[in-house]
Amino acid sequence: MDKRRLSTGLAKYLINPPARMLAGRRLWPFHALLETRGRRSGRRRRVPVGNGLDGEVLWIVAEHGRRAGYVRNLEADPRVRVRVGGRWRDGVARVLPDDDPRERQRRIGHGFNTLVVRAMGTDLLTVRVDLDE
Repeated sequence: MDKRRLSTGLAKYLINPPARMLAGRRLWPFHALLETRGRRSGRRRRVPVGNGLDGEVLWIVAEHGRRAGYVRNLEADPRVRVRVGGRWRDGVARVLPDDDPRERQRRIGHGFNTLVVRAMGTDLLTVRVDLDE
């Protein structure tokens, strides 16, 4: 089994279910909850992501790049919602292939999340979400 399939399985069945419940809440500042629209189904999809909130911008480093389902979803429909700091906010997401994801992680500064993403990641990619006011 390759690294991407293993880490995706661990995330889907072990890590994401409890993280999805905690993400975006005031008492759990490490993760945000990203909501995209399924590119085929049109259904809402929610995934916990690292909380890289910087003012009106949420920075995300996708551990599997364009192979991540949520990245493919937001490329098909860039309108997203994010739960961060206990409230939902609308925004527009875009992939930044020319941004250095390791430098972005350093700037975000969440040490444990950075370690996990780097250890499990196969193709790091920066995503910028510009949040509506």
